[in-house]
Amino acid sequence: MNALNSGLYVATILIWGSTWLAITYQLGEVDPLVSVIYRMALASGLLFIWCRLKNIPLVLSLRDHRFMVAQGCFLFGLNYWTIYWSEVYLPSGLVAVIFSLLVFFNIINGRIFLKHPVTLQTVVGGLVGLSGICMLFYPEFALLSDEESTSNDALLGFGLAFIAVVFASLGNIVATRNGNTGISVWAINAWSIFYGTAILTLIALVSGAEFSYGSTLEYTLSLIYLSVFGTILAFGAYLKLLINIGPSRAGYTSLIIPFVAIVLSTLFEDYQWTLLAAGGFVLVALGNYIVLKRR
Repeated sequence: MNALNSGLYVATILIWGSTWLAITYQLGEVDPLVSVIYRMALASGLLFIWCRLKNIPLVLSLRDHRFMVAQGCFLFGLNYWTIYWSEVYLPSGLVAVIFSLLVFFNIINGRIFLKHPVTLQTVVGGLVGLSGICMLFYPEFALLSDEESTSNDALLGFGLAFIAVVFASLGNIVATRNGNTGISVWAINAWSIFYGTAILTLIALVSGAEFSYGSTLEYTLSLIYLSVFGTILAFGAYLKLLINIGPSRAGYTSLIIPFVAIVLSTLFEDYQWTLLAAGGFVLVALGNYIVLKRR
C-alpha cells in the first residue's frame, strides 16, 4: 500500500480499536438503541455543518439517496445497535473478536455483489490472523464456557455480535458502491448516517424505548469521542480504504482492531497476558503481512 492508504489503515485501526472500550461507558443507564441514536445524530449534524462550511455538494439523485438509505440502515443503524446490545451480554473484547469475522463476510460479499476476485493469499492470511485472535482471547472464551449461569446471555450476545457482522459487511458493499460514484466521502457519510439515525429513531418510537440521558461525565465524553472520532473520522478513513483497496483488504482491519482493544484492556481493565496470548499476537501480525504484502 502507498503512504496515504497506510495512514488511513493505521488511523482506522487505532480509532476503532479504542471505541470498544468507549462503548462500555454508554451502557447501563441508557437504552443501547438510544445511545446509538445520540451518537449518530451528533455525527450526522456535524457532518452536514462541515459540508456547508466547505461547500461540499449535498444534492444527490433519487437513486443515490436510495443507496444512502441502504448504507445508513446496515452500516450506521442496525450494525451499531446490535454491537451495543451485544456488549450488554459480552465483554467488549469478545465482541471485537467476533467482529473480526467481517473480513470473511467482506470477501464473500465482495465476490457476490462486486465481482471482486478471491485470492488464496487473502484467504490464507485471514485464516492465520483469525487463528491468532482465537489464541489471544482463548482464556476469556474458556472462562465464559465455565460460567453456566451466563450461558444464555453469552449465546444471545454472540448471536447479536454475529448479526452485527452481517449488517456491517452488507453496509461495506453498499459503501463501496457509493464511494465509487465520485460523491464526496463527507456527503456520503452525512446522508447515510442521517438515514441510519432516522431508521433507529423510528424503531425506538415503535418499540417504546425511553429517551433518557446518562448522568455521568464519562457518558458525555465517550459519546463525543464515539461521534467525532469513532464515526466521522474513522468512517471517513475507512470509506476511502474501501474505495482504494477494496472491501476484502479494507475489512482486514477488523482482525487488527482487537489488538488495540486488548492493549487498552491491559491498561484500564487489568487484562492478564499469557504465553498463548503472545503467540496469538504473533499470528495476527503474520496474517496481516500475508494479506497486505505485494504479490
